[in-house]
Amino acid sequence: QFPRKMAASLLRAAGAGLLQRAMRHTSAPQCALAGIQHQRGFASSKKKGTESESSGDDDVIMINIPIPFKAHRIDPPSQAVATSKTEIIGMFTQAYLMRRLEIAADVLYKGKFIRGFCHLYDGQEAVCVGMEAALTKDDAIVTSYRDHCTHIGRGGTPTEVMAELMGRVDGASQGMGGSMHMYKRDAHFFGGNGIVGAQTPIGAGLAFAMQYENKPNVAVAMYGDGAANQGQLFEALNIAALWDLPLIYVCENNHYGMGTSVEKSAKSPEYYKRGDYVPGFKVDGMDALAVKQAIKYAKEYCVSGKGPLVLEMDTYRYHGHSMSDPGSTYRTRDEITGIRQERDPVERLRKLILEHTLLDPTEIKAIEKEQRKIVEAAVAAGKASPEPPTSNLMKYMNQVKDNVVVRGVDGQTRTNLQDVYGA
Repeated sequence: QFPRKMAASLLRAAGAGLLQRAMRHTSAPQCALAGIQHQRGFASSKKKGTESESSGDDDVIMINIPIPFKAHRIDPPSQAVATSKTEIIGMFTQAYLMRRLEIAADVLYKGKFIRGFCHLYDGQEAVCVGMEAALTKDDAIVTSYRDHCTHIGRGGTPTEVMAELMGRVDGASQGMGGSMHMYKRDAHFFGGNGIVGAQTPIGAGLAFAMQYENKPNVAVAMYGDGAANQGQLFEALNIAALWDLPLIYVCENNHYGMGTSVEKSAKSPEYYKRGDYVPGFKVDGMDALAVKQAIKYAKEYCVSGKGPLVLEMDTYRYHGHSMSDPGSTYRTRDEITGIRQERDPVERLRKLILEHTLLDPTEIKAIEKEQRKIVEAAVAAGKASPEPPTSNLMKYMNQVKDNVVVRGVDGQTRTNLQDVYGA
């Protein structure tokens, strides 16, 4: 005879498999009903304190995402997302950490511990968290200057982010990059880029490398709605489509390119259709599970040899474009408050946890307290980290002057660097 817990686990696994097969062969309304019934069954079993409570952190939970995908030249992903207690709690924990990290960066900037450019990501956390749930660290990511949370998602530490923001040696780029240049080569994160749209052709190059080396991976190039009109994006997209590169272009549409709304900057603000001959779809970028489902579907499509996809993430930033932008001159405070109340990605994950009784409110508060401590420790470590030594100024520059000849503007003059600067 099977032990009772083992028998219960087998029954749950069989039930999840039957549910998934049923969803593939039933209409959308039937799928939605099945998903709701499964969710209710899971929640009620937790409340009753049955054996699933003690054995089921990784049991499959089917969640029907509320806002449907909009597709262009492709069938959209399923609205039913397979997830688990562990994954949902992990998403909430990381999203909350990202939120506290960006709030701390705001305070540090206003206290002049952070100088120069600083673009915050609060409000857009679901894109990063959901994306990482569908990728591996062997997949490559390159993004724009709004890159603090992307570094965390790739496995970087809060200390690396905070130290880099303050220009200290323990930073992600040893204090030489600052806010716009996080980097983590061992996780295939090829950094933030300070030039608008410059990362889009780099993404095509990363995808070409994946294809050339026959790797079962995908490259993700992220850009905002402000960069969506850049010519280099369309040049890179064209060659990616010609060569069927495993490339996902992710447009994080937060509705404002600096202080200009999409209605004023784009004749066609349906960015998922901008690829024309390249398929795409629009995703609720404030829903981490919707993002996960979209990226999972896109990766499977791209690595199968079908070429690139364009994904538009409908999201929103709470801060201004950068810390020099108050963010309230081109939009109303009521607009920002309304998004916070209705679509906030962190709060949506919190509600999901409570609706499915995955944790009680006290346990959620304990997670939040722990993440706040992590950020506080990162701030302290960043402040304590020393500034880079002056010897680092030339550390990654070519210092070999032998046989380096500079051609003059007249086309005739030749200057040997060794003669000018010595050996």
